[in-house]
Amino acid sequence: MTEKFMAFIVNKTEESFSAGMREISLDDLPEGEVTIQVAYSSVNYKDGLASIPNGKIVRFYPFIPGIDLAGTVVSSTDHRFKEGDEVIATSYELGVSHFGGFSQFARVPGDWVVPLPKGLTLKEAMIYGTAGFTAALSIQRMEENGLKPEDGPVLVTGATGGVGSMAVAMLSRLGYHVVASTGKESEHDYLRQLGAKEVLSREELSPEKIKPLDKQRWAGAIDPVGGNTLAYVLSTIKYGGSVASCGLTGGGEFSTSVYPFILRGINLLGIDSVYCPMVTRANLWNRMGSDLKPDDLDQAANEITLEELPNILAAILKGQVRGRTVVKIN
Repeated sequence: MTEKFMAFIVNKTEESFSAGMREISLDDLPEGEVTIQVAYSSVNYKDGLASIPNGKIVRFYPFIPGIDLAGTVVSSTDHRFKEGDEVIATSYELGVSHFGGFSQFARVPGDWVVPLPKGLTLKEAMIYGTAGFTAALSIQRMEENGLKPEDGPVLVTGATGGVGSMAVAMLSRLGYHVVASTGKESEHDYLRQLGAKEVLSREELSPEKIKPLDKQRWAGAIDPVGGNTLAYVLSTIKYGGSVASCGLTGGGEFSTSVYPFILRGINLLGIDSVYCPMVTRANLWNRMGSDLKPDDLDQAANEITLEELPNILAAILKGQVRGRTVVKIN
């Protein structure tokens, strides 16, 4: 095993902030039962926040961001994993208060590690990453609350983002009539390629005045946007339908009424992928390698190198990244 390797490191002092490649050693990694040679990571909005001085994500400095990683175990004191195992680690404190995936090697607690499921390569696991897992968890929670393809259209807001793109592709794979919403007119063809049957503008879901109850339009919705969009979506869900709330790119606050809940019996489902129980997590990753897996997962992804990270991290904070960005580490 190499003693020196490269990692993307952010550092902040009272006088300055820096972000870039540095050479470190295994001794610099935090404690953990499983040491992994990282093959791929991915870029998420949280990672963008970790790359700026006022992002309020990183708990200490210097630090290695990256909330997702996939690679091969090189050593383990956890009996569940052995050298040569291909594994995934996402969520928990990874890339927030524990060194993350933007590094050629990582060391993590065994309780955070998921064996790579059959049906997925390491790269495909990172095309999914936290965004894909969040989309899959949203779908599963809606299915548990009764959603079926024959119930009618399912709406996905913020559809060109990571969660949105994955949600469109997975819902389409399951046979749902997917309606995608985006503020980017240039990406309508992309969303149709992912499987959207209809594409709406962002403005159609953000009217100036939102009625307590509007026309029933959607059997369900996956909403990574929040804000006024979520308020409107709740007023337009069909009787007994569900909304999976999994993001806040449009704001963390919204104003609604009790009417959709007490007159239409709808469900507002909170989606948390960070501390999702491991039993649920492992089972869902297996679904992501089987019935949820789109026929062409690669079409939602762009691949970069570790050295190209700064530009992409800046772009994702500006909303200029489409779909998923996979980082090839080794």
